Amino acid sequence: MHFINWGAFFLHMRSTDIIKLIEDWAPKEAAWQKDNVGLQVGSAEREVENIFLCLELTEAALKEAIKKKCNLVITHHPFIYQPIKKLEFHKNPKSKLIEILIKNDISLYSAHTNLDFTREGVSFALADKLELKNIRFLHQDQQNQFKVVIFVPPKDVEVLSQSIFKAGGGVIGLYDKCSFRTTGQGTFEGSKDTNPIIGKSQNLEFVDEIRLEVVVDSWKLNRVLSAIRENHPYEQPAYDIYPLHNINVNYGSGVIGELANPLTETEFLSYVSDKIELKNFRYAKGRNGTISAIAVCGGSGSELLDVAIEQKADAFITADIKYHTFQDAESRILMIDAGHYETEIFILERIREKIKVRLKENKSSNKVFIFSGNTNPVRFYKF
Repeated sequence: MHFINWGAFFLHMRSTDIIKLIEDWAPKEAAWQKDNVGLQVGSAEREVENIFLCLELTEAALKEAIKKKCNLVITHHPFIYQPIKKLEFHKNPKSKLIEILIKNDISLYSAHTNLDFTREGVSFALADKLELKNIRFLHQDQQNQFKVVIFVPPKDVEVLSQSIFKAGGGVIGLYDKCSFRTTGQGTFEGSKDTNPIIGKSQNLEFVDEIRLEVVVDSWKLNRVLSAIRENHPYEQPAYDIYPLHNINVNYGSGVIGELANPLTETEFLSYVSDKIELKNFRYAKGRNGTISAIAVCGGSGSELLDVAIEQKADAFITADIKYHTFQDAESRILMIDAGHYETEIFILERIREKIKVRLKENKSSNKVFIFSGNTNPVRFYKF
């Protein structure tokens, strides 16, 4: 009798494969410019055993990751934010964790504000937890896209367009591989030192061409231009780049949505407590009307207060709200400080589900764990 080693049919992925999955969803370039996202410690080329998720790295979380044989830890909050001047393993708690990471061959990766600002990111996860409907961005960015126009012979347009799409061009909202194509006639005359693929040098040529247009996010532009240069049949490709003032529908701050059934302010406060499992939270009273439209921003988002009011939200849920911001909100909108940790923790389940899908697609035996404990340092004193 012959036994099949089914384990041989399962593959281990590299850390870079998991990182690419996250950055295709939440590009590093979408993060706040002063943030420190990406690989924090270790190697992206390391073969992954198991994957561990936590909001921030603590000693307890790292011990659990080691116990579960995880060699890739993914956090939301960056472990290294300010420059580290010394690595004194016996004195500094952060240095001690770095020592443990290195000794156990564990890579540490963080996706922070890039995950805050992307579609299906932190605020979307919070809105889903509150069961909001018709969820969309509260505020969206402008001026971070380009229109790239390329001129290419008809027989080569499909190969070139597919290479551009693969490089990240042509994404508009929930649609990809978007382009516009028009036919026309191009002219050129090469010098004696040229070797044109169509016609002859030192001869004025008239050729049929396709004008191919695609929208490109600013951080993908160099990749798209490289794809054009590598796949365009011409010795000297012709293309134009136009900066756009379009709203980028895939990136923004906070979200707004609606309740299935309107509630009174008192009912809504109870609803929030139940859905997010809060024992305590701070709030400022709103207009004393019914609550239907809800704005949320996971983590620190109180700077979006005026935007939430302009968007006619009845309530705004975020964290780290200052006293005077509560004053500004009172009687204008029901403003709730639900806690930084409490409004961000739901993103871990979304990350896990995305990674599990990719692991299944690749027939990988890797497992994904979420820290079973609580990394929130904030406690409430009971009298």
